[in-house]
Amino acid sequence: MRLGVLDVGSNTVHLLVVDAHPGARPLPAHSHKAELRLAQLLDEDGAIGTEGVDRLIATVQDALQAAEDKGVEDLLPFATSAVREATNADEVLARVQAATGVELHVLTGTEEARLTFLAARRWYGWSAGKLLVLDIGGGSLEIGFGLDEQPDAAVSLPLGAGRLTAAWLPGDPPGADATRALRRHVRAQIARNISEFTRLGAPDHVVATSKTFKQLARIAGAARSTDGIYAQRELKRESLEAWVPRLAAMTSAQRAELPGVSEGRASQLLAGALVAEATMDLFGVETLEVCPWALREGVILRRLDHMGSTTP
Repeated sequence: MRLGVLDVGSNTVHLLVVDAHPGARPLPAHSHKAELRLAQLLDEDGAIGTEGVDRLIATVQDALQAAEDKGVEDLLPFATSAVREATNADEVLARVQAATGVELHVLTGTEEARLTFLAARRWYGWSAGKLLVLDIGGGSLEIGFGLDEQPDAAVSLPLGAGRLTAAWLPGDPPGADATRALRRHVRAQIARNISEFTRLGAPDHVVATSKTFKQLARIAGAARSTDGIYAQRELKRESLEAWVPRLAAMTSAQRAELPGVSEGRASQLLAGALVAEATMDLFGVETLEVCPWALREGVILRRLDHMGSTTP
């Protein structure tokens, strides 16, 4: 059947259409994206304003039309940290459902981490051993660790690239003091949670998902997106550490000229790099591999598993 996953994230609203059935690999059929930046539309009280909700409704309606055009039979709509943490989340969800008929399922941070871990496990298989999976979104950082399809430990931290950029990095480029203050904040947040993972032993394989890690790997010399999803892409901590001060000295426009960096994400790349560097350093990771599958694929795989369990 043809499934659609509607992901209302902190940066984008992304519809991914796949052809899938239980026991088979989901095959991408169509992708529809719109940059909304919900995380940056919050007011002083942490609410998504009227304009932001109107834009969200219009974007969801566009995605619904795209899903209909592509013959989607089953739509799996969900929202992540930007909606989850909005002080008026219930009102936003009610307005979206009234206007579009779409009932967004708001994932918890732990659910995000667990579903992303599931996707990475399925991609790499059992031979990868103990997996450490990292994901930097617009609003949060997810970390999962384990040997099975469900992680033994999973956390979500408020260390998304968009959130941190808005709160900590004024100026373009930001000043050295602001960058250093954010660096301290990020490391303290991660260090506070690291014992939950290190007590479980060392990972056999470290992987990362998300646009932030893909862009960081690309500027550090990894394969281009046009080389396909099966091209192995790695990010070395040594390379990342060399890039952080360079990114800090660049304007957003200059970062957007780097290979693989989109104009819409360029302003967030420094914050994302600081989170990636801190995570790799504190976990003692020298090299990680970028996984093509992430949260959206995890949602699809869970749905297929449920379908398979009810098939006679």
